[in-house]
Order: sequence, then structure tokens, then C-alpha cells
Amino acid sequence: MNAEQVLLQFQATGVQTCFHGRHISPQIYADLNGTNWRLKDYESRGGYEALKKVLGAGAADGATGGPEPMTQDQVIATVKESSLRGRGGAGFPTGLKWSFMPRQFPGQKYLVCNSDEGEPGTCKDRDLLQYNPHQVIEGMCIAAYAMGISVGYNYIHGEIFDSYDRFEEALEEARAAGYLGDGIMGSKFSFQLHAAHGFGAYICGEETGLLESLEGKKGQPRFKPPFPASFGLYGKPTTINNTETFAAVPWIIRNGGAAYLACGKPNNGGTKIYSVSGDVELPGNYEVPMGTPFSKLLELAGGVRKGRTLKAVIPGGSSSPVLPGSIMMDVTMDYDSIAKAGSMLGSGAVIVMDDSRCMVESLKRLSYFYMHESCGQCTPCREGTGWLWRLVDRIHSGHGKAGDMDLLNSVADNIQGRTICALGDAAAMPVRAMIKHYRHEFQAMVDKAVAGGALTPTLSQRESERNEARSAL
Repeated sequence: MNAEQVLLQFQATGVQTCFHGRHISPQIYADLNGTNWRLKDYESRGGYEALKKVLGAGAADGATGGPEPMTQDQVIATVKESSLRGRGGAGFPTGLKWSFMPRQFPGQKYLVCNSDEGEPGTCKDRDLLQYNPHQVIEGMCIAAYAMGISVGYNYIHGEIFDSYDRFEEALEEARAAGYLGDGIMGSKFSFQLHAAHGFGAYICGEETGLLESLEGKKGQPRFKPPFPASFGLYGKPTTINNTETFAAVPWIIRNGGAAYLACGKPNNGGTKIYSVSGDVELPGNYEVPMGTPFSKLLELAGGVRKGRTLKAVIPGGSSSPVLPGSIMMDVTMDYDSIAKAGSMLGSGAVIVMDDSRCMVESLKRLSYFYMHESCGQCTPCREGTGWLWRLVDRIHSGHGKAGDMDLLNSVADNIQGRTICALGDAAAMPVRAMIKHYRHEFQAMVDKAVAGGALTPTLSQRESERNEARSAL
């Protein structure tokens, strides 16, 4: 199915379709086409109506007969009813997280948006900030109201400059229109929101590493507990949510939690943006209801490349375990179904691999990424990720030994669950899954090496030789 056929299909079903940036958006994140991100355009399609509903437009400034403001409990109850779960990877219930914020805390509290999108294959948050920044701002305002927070930050990945600039422009528009600042829309609610630009470190996607970076320190994760809700930014209570999570909130408030839940399935409310990449005809961001069959998502992305068949899928970003194509075709795209299949939804980055892909080479690339991005704070991660990459590189380069696969599993076992943050797990889980499902490919390369097959220097050996040459100068 080509792009024109997909467009005609969605026009026939009444679904709003836009291929600028290769998005197909049914409802909640509509109009992501790069041309109508301005405040006036956002307002024309219902923008900031949810915030007005929360604050009670007309009642807050002393006018009579206007709607009553929603209470903080009502806002949180509505989000709980929606079954909105964190869209950054963990999938923690959003309303429940908001309820952890201490109400009576006398000092400053903070709200933080995690837009540090560094997971390979993920690009949804970048496009939300680029094409619909006011939806994120409105969602953060509502969250701040619900938790009694007056200061917020959006920490944006350091390698996306256009999205950062666009979000800054949107902040200026919102301030000028009275949607941010002191006494928002004549109410007693004040909220100051700022943008912060990261430096591109993957580790800062972990919430406490992000907080350290936001404080001006080296971005290294903290021990938990204490959790951010009690000891967060500058040691104050802090709530952190993902960009996509905040962007869903205005729709939920306007239409109700039950309506949002009905868009998905029980325990998996609403829609989700999936960044589909790899061996498909139409890679891009696709918004579909939670619980949509993977086969349907693959169809929307144009299917596997012409002349090829589906081999494997990484369903939730590079840190989620790979699943064979035969398993994925029976899976629905939601947290519970993918977990039952043996992987996780994660950030929603769906990496499709066809039958031309070498799984050993794929794992080598993933292992190098995690070795490079490890902050080095935890010994199992700092040393273990290097071991994983060197072992996979040895196998792929024709130097594999009989016990290498068992050694890989052993190293992965000694990383997983033994680090401060989840980066160690993220490095270990792909290794174990690749060997579990595609052991024969690893075994074939090892057997060839043991039998005296053609050998080439491994990348790690060449790197070592270069280092020795440099030290001799």
C-alpha cells in the first residue's frame, strides 16, 4: 500500500490525515502539519478551553453566573478515570502520580516536563513540541493547577534545536495572552513555565538524572527513594511527566476521563503516538488508539519493504526486548499485551526489521549505543556495557569463541537489576532477547570462527591498536 492509498483510505473513514512530517492523527494530537502551531490556530480548534474550564472562566474574576472552577481533586479524579498512563516509557498511571504531590507543603513545588527524547527510534515528542507546543503548555498548566504548583520547566533534548526555539516562541505567545504568569485569566492561579535545553546525553532522560542536569550538575541518576514527589528539583517536591502525557491532558479535561478511556481499552486509555521506523515503506509518527493490532499499525506505515518479509520488531524503543515477527502479528499495541508477549511498550518507538537484517549486527549497534551513553556511575553498567559490545563485536567480526553466548548472558545477568537507574537493564534486555530468539544466527558465526573461517580484526581490536599507537608517540 503506497502513501496515496493510505491517504484515500483515511479520507474515506473520516480520519484526519496529514503527511507533512508523515503523521496520521485521528483525534487527540490533531493538526500536526507544521503550519498551524500558532496560538490563534490552537485557539481556533479549542485550545485553552480546558484550562478555562478548570479555572472557571468568568467566575474567577468576580463575574456572576459563570461556571464554577474545578477543584484540584476533580481534575486529578478526571485524569485517573481516563486511565492515562505515562507515555515516556514506564507507563505509570498519571492521575495516581499527581496524587502523590503533597498538598500542604509550605514551600516551593515544581512541575517538570521530560522532553529529553534520546531513545533510538523515538521522535514523537520532538514533533509535538514543533507542531503543537501550546497543547503541551496547556497540559502543564492544568497539571500545575491540580497539584498547587507555581513553577515549571520543560527540559528539551539538546540535539533538537528547532523544537526548542519553537517552544520558546509558544511560551512568549502564551504569556502575552495571559495563559501563563500571575493571575492566569483573572484567577488566583499563577504559573511560570520555562524551557531548559539539555546537552544531548541519553542518561538525562532518566528523571533524576534530568533533575541533576536541570540544577546545573552532571546528569547522573540519584538513588531512589527518596522519590521526586518528596525530594525532587532543588530538594523540593516535584512531579515529572513526559511531553505526550501532558499533551493528552487538555483533551481529557474537555471531553471527560470516560471518553478518553473509551478511545483505548481498559487500563490502557486513549491513543498513543508510535514512531515507526526501520524496514517499512512509510516511516513516521502514527497516532492510533491503545489496543490497536500491530498488524494494523504496520499497514498504516505502508507495510514491510517491497519484496521482503517481516523478521522481527523492537516494539518500544531500543531498550525493549526484540520480538519475532510471528509473535508481533498477534499482539495489540498496549502495555499489557506487549508485556505478556515478553517485551514492553516503552516510548512507543517501533523498529521494524525485515528478513535481510543480521541480528548480530543489529545487537552490535545497540550495544555500542549503551556503552557510549553509560554515565559511568555504576560499575556493573560502566564495565558491563563495554563487555557486551566487545563480545558481540568479536562474534560479528569472525572471532567468536564457543562460550561467547553463555558469557554474553552471564554479563547481562550481572548488569540487570544491579544499577541505580534502568540504563543497565536497557543494555542487558536486548542482549538476552536477541540470543533467546535468534541464537542460531549467533551460533552460525561462532561455529564459522571455531572452524577456522575468514577472520578480520574486530572494531575493538583496531581501537586498541590505535590507542597503543597514540601512547607510543
